[in-house]
Amino acid sequence: MAFPNIRHMTRTVLIAAWAILSGYGCLNAAEFFVAPDGDDANPGTRAKPFASLMEAEKRMKPGDTAWLRGGTYRIGESDIARRDRLVATVFPLTRDGAKDKPLKFFAAPGERPVFDCSGLKPPGLRISVFRVFGSWIHLKGIEVIGVQVTMREHTQSICFENFGDHNVYERLTMRDGQAIGLYINRGANNLVLNCDAYRNHDHTSENGRGGNTDGFGCHVPRRGANNVFRGCRAWLNSDDGFDCISQGDAVVFENCWAFLNGYDREMQPRGDGHGFKVGGYGVSNDRAFPDPVPRNRVVRCVAARNRSSGFYANHHPGGIDWIHNSAWKNAVNFNFLGRSPDATRDVPGFGHLILNNLSHGSRNDVRHLDEAACQMSGNTFQTKTKPADEHFLSLDDKLLASPRKPDGSLPDIPFLRLAPGNPWIDTGARSADSYRGEAPDPGAFEAK
Repeated sequence: MAFPNIRHMTRTVLIAAWAILSGYGCLNAAEFFVAPDGDDANPGTRAKPFASLMEAEKRMKPGDTAWLRGGTYRIGESDIARRDRLVATVFPLTRDGAKDKPLKFFAAPGERPVFDCSGLKPPGLRISVFRVFGSWIHLKGIEVIGVQVTMREHTQSICFENFGDHNVYERLTMRDGQAIGLYINRGANNLVLNCDAYRNHDHTSENGRGGNTDGFGCHVPRRGANNVFRGCRAWLNSDDGFDCISQGDAVVFENCWAFLNGYDREMQPRGDGHGFKVGGYGVSNDRAFPDPVPRNRVVRCVAARNRSSGFYANHHPGGIDWIHNSAWKNAVNFNFLGRSPDATRDVPGFGHLILNNLSHGSRNDVRHLDEAACQMSGNTFQTKTKPADEHFLSLDDKLLASPRKPDGSLPDIPFLRLAPGNPWIDTGARSADSYRGEAPDPGAFEAK
């Protein structure tokens, strides 16, 4: 009696399940495949994939998916699809998806497409690898490495650059290059979810200072509401981890980690080195503040061992919400420096909501704050006693770079979590947030 091939049957069932869950089997949408060994003369099927993502994008309509097969895509000058003034764009994504039918550029399940831009060096041009002009676009599981800078004067290159609305950037990695990781230049209602930007340092322009290489940036001058960064990490970027200077509308940083920014990979000091630079307009003396001043939010974030401030209001001329954040061993843990309403001078920060934040390990818990002009409660730096090392499960900041969970979310680590039985548990102020025990714990994590 012949027995069926169980391994073959199991593989078939798994492929069918993946097709149903991923939308691969959807009759109303098309799927295209791109692979490092593909050919743009191919039909773009799984068996005969395209070589270029742009070849897939030409054919896509709302709801369609381009599956990017794993492997290394080596990018050179022949891959530049568009040159605008000083910018060389490799992948200008100009088509729009639609609500509930985004254009999807996804890593194939279980695979990792890596775009290696170390060989792309167009003289005298900035480089923008993924330049997203369209709206309702979802990019997921893509890695960009080695992006170069070729200009000696003040400049920047960018891995992912956004101009559209309602876009999602999920599980992206931007590393080991000279470029900013992800930069929202224009657009509203965009979500940056579970992305990592690390070991990026511009050692070419401005004598190698690296002062324009952030992990993540949001710099929409107007009409840029509801841009959200959630579950993202930025470390060893030579300027700031997260930066939204001159952001003209409210932006949210939620459950994000910034550590060791302001250094290169050899731990040499470079750019500004703030973990979260939230706010701006300090360079303006022309009263050109947005009306109303954007009220940014920083919620359950961690800043550790950044060269300058962990959390920095950056001359913001109004209030910001700082809720349940943890800072450790930054030069200044919380720096609330503000700007006067008439734009003529820097002043202690005012109008802030500062709730249930934790500070430890720095000689400077707080600077530049007008406490009487803020709403404050449940913060460790409001008390005479301070947290001690033994109050935490771990102070090993290397754990912050631990691998993510299979679903892409941040790892569960003991770093800066309050140890059982210590006096800081349940000392936060009650709020709408859920918590264990009699009251919330200060900081980004609830004690288990």
